[in-house]
Amino acid sequence: MAHKSSTITHSKLGIALAILLTACNAPPPAGRTATPTTHPPIAATPIPTQIPASTALPSATPDLLPAVAPSATPAPKLQATVRFTLDWIPEAPSSPFYVALEKGYFAAEGLQVSIEPGSGSAVSVAKVADGSFDLGYADINSMIEFNDKNPDKAMLAIGVVYNVAPFTIFTLKNNNIKEPKDLIGKKLGAPAGDAARRLWPLFARLTTIDPASVEWVTIEPAQREAALARGDVDAISGFYSTSWFGLVKNKVSRADIVTIKYSDYGLALYGNSIVASAAYLKDNPEVPRAFLRALARGWKDTLLDPKAAIETLKRANPKIDAALELRRLEQVIFLNYLTAEVKQVGFGQVVPDRLTRNIELITEGFGLQTKPAPDAVFTDIYLPPLADRLPPSK
Repeated sequence: MAHKSSTITHSKLGIALAILLTACNAPPPAGRTATPTTHPPIAATPIPTQIPASTALPSATPDLLPAVAPSATPAPKLQATVRFTLDWIPEAPSSPFYVALEKGYFAAEGLQVSIEPGSGSAVSVAKVADGSFDLGYADINSMIEFNDKNPDKAMLAIGVVYNVAPFTIFTLKNNNIKEPKDLIGKKLGAPAGDAARRLWPLFARLTTIDPASVEWVTIEPAQREAALARGDVDAISGFYSTSWFGLVKNKVSRADIVTIKYSDYGLALYGNSIVASAAYLKDNPEVPRAFLRALARGWKDTLLDPKAAIETLKRANPKIDAALELRRLEQVIFLNYLTAEVKQVGFGQVVPDRLTRNIELITEGFGLQTKPAPDAVFTDIYLPPLADRLPPSK
């Protein structure tokens, strides 16, 4: 476009200059070579590959949320302290939080954020609910169950990080288990509170096998993968990225690991999310907005440069094996973060029909007293605009 210069003197003529700017598209991301397992779906709640034009959820009830509409104008500068708890120790899946912290994204929003390790989603949810922490990172399904048992301490998910929950059954090749029906008559091991174990009856029914056709053995979390490696059990349940690398640490060859992912068989649930108490959200509506803006930037940077993200994580937790955590992060990005759904609706968002089905499955699977409404489980009013939540183009 042409810019006309201002007249400087009556004796000089203005000179017009034309500047042409061209924008070059960055190259697409390098193709991943990882391939997810491909079992034929038996029951029908696949992760959608084409999202409906409207993804808006019903408005949250007034007693849960402040009546504040999303604004296109920049949020006012805050000065707030945020106590944040993870679901577990700092490992690869926690990288976006530490990237946002180290790069000053939280500070740029006026937030002084402290990140504490957790000891499981159920514990993290309870600690956010009792006020020990302001915000937390926990499995949305554990939060739904908590709300059912503690309706006076209602919690809400305000941004989904794991677009697909990583619930998985693991076994070894020499056990000749390739699909759910092969588990009949086998011995499975997991901690008593393991979410995949607790959802087993529902998973079994979805795959048309008798839930009582297997024997469950209770194993401490630290011994789960070792028990399978030793042959004490025929299979274990757990998070995909946790147990996979736990088996690798126990000297199991990658070629010998066999997985049965719940999401491949109709149990395509949402997973770890940012959670907060309804009371905190009502009293501090701008804090979660600022937190999610900063986290979305950390998430994008993690996708752009996983190696740099792990280097950041290493500075926060020097005990990690950086090479192993990099492989874990790449796996999590491929299977849980960067799904076809996320590429359309962006980081943090849900698809209403899928969320409704998620709630129905959890209500049945956990035997809840009541089925909650979607707006009592998740709200998107704290998320940044879509353009700020879409995956990076390179």
